[in-house]
Amino acid sequence: MNAYTVKTIGILGGGQLARMSLFAAKRLGFNVAIIEKEKNSPAGQLTHLEFTGSFNDRKLLKKFAEVSDVITLENEFVDAGIIGYLEDLGKKVFPSSQTIALIQDKLYQKQTLQKHGIPVAEFTDVTGTDDFEKVCETLGLPFILKSRKMGYDGYGIALVKNRKNFNDALEKLRKRHLSVMAEKFIRFKLELATIVVRTKKQLCIYPVVRTVQRNHICHIVTAPAEISGSAKKLAGDIAIASVEAFRGYGIFAVEMFLTSDNRILVNEMAPRPHNSGHYTIEGCVTSQFENHIRSVLDLPLGSSEMVHPYAVMVNILGKTNGNGVMKNYKTVLANKSIHLHIYGKSRSSKGRKMGHITVTGSNLKKILSVARQTEKQIII
Repeated sequence: MNAYTVKTIGILGGGQLARMSLFAAKRLGFNVAIIEKEKNSPAGQLTHLEFTGSFNDRKLLKKFAEVSDVITLENEFVDAGIIGYLEDLGKKVFPSSQTIALIQDKLYQKQTLQKHGIPVAEFTDVTGTDDFEKVCETLGLPFILKSRKMGYDGYGIALVKNRKNFNDALEKLRKRHLSVMAEKFIRFKLELATIVVRTKKQLCIYPVVRTVQRNHICHIVTAPAEISGSAKKLAGDIAIASVEAFRGYGIFAVEMFLTSDNRILVNEMAPRPHNSGHYTIEGCVTSQFENHIRSVLDLPLGSSEMVHPYAVMVNILGKTNGNGVMKNYKTVLANKSIHLHIYGKSRSSKGRKMGHITVTGSNLKKILSVARQTEKQIII
């Protein structure tokens, strides 16, 4: 593949991550095709090449592939077999079906990391309610129960303190995905993350950031994380080794724990742009979304250096159930330091990611306060 011959980049998925990658692609002069279950998705609104329907519809996939010179994705829930089908059609897909097959199943993901000597929490497979004693013996109480696939933003995860929790969680999680695993409950000081972008010729890593969750949803990101230089280097080295363990090419997010005894453990990986990297749009020389597009096209990667000492990103989560229109633009945009991103979702619901705000500057405490106060004002 030669970037000079590429006219259209296909993206599997049409949510906000695809939307922001589309902006980056358009700015570089490329067309984007989107395939999503529903019409008028956040990314689909912005291209005439919008394909609507199931990813399992091979005829639709073939039409999508025919207009796409190279293909990428915005989430890891696209079955590896579907990506394999696109590869069989002669299309380059980043990440590859082999990488996705290992990373989208959280048990396989942890096994791969462990095999390569990368530190992770203890874990074990779960086959049914009879496994409670076995899991307790291996991991102790409490422990975390997870769906092996289709888990995100707090969906597909449960804290288990006793047998009743276990039985109830197992029943609930299996409605999401039949396969379940358990992990040791980690007492951490901080949650960290970074973005790694890798091509056959280059590797780029973004600053290690701190993430703060609200109901298991990433709510606040502060960049860079206020941790020691040695901890930042260790986290970065572990993140790079994690991507290399999957022979991954493209963009990857690596989420980690800084434990109470100062170890760094990999929590989860995602083979796509990530919420923890949204701050890079205004905070870095090259955003994660532009480097996502560059990596797909095997173009030289841009600098990941920050352009201000600090950046803060706060997610805008839906506060009501209704249409997705923001009600008070004037109030929010009166603050000249705010960078506002609204994703164009037609419906809002409580806790749904509807947008984000970013503030940059030289005083972390000050910009964090501004970002938090602004987010509280937003009505959506």
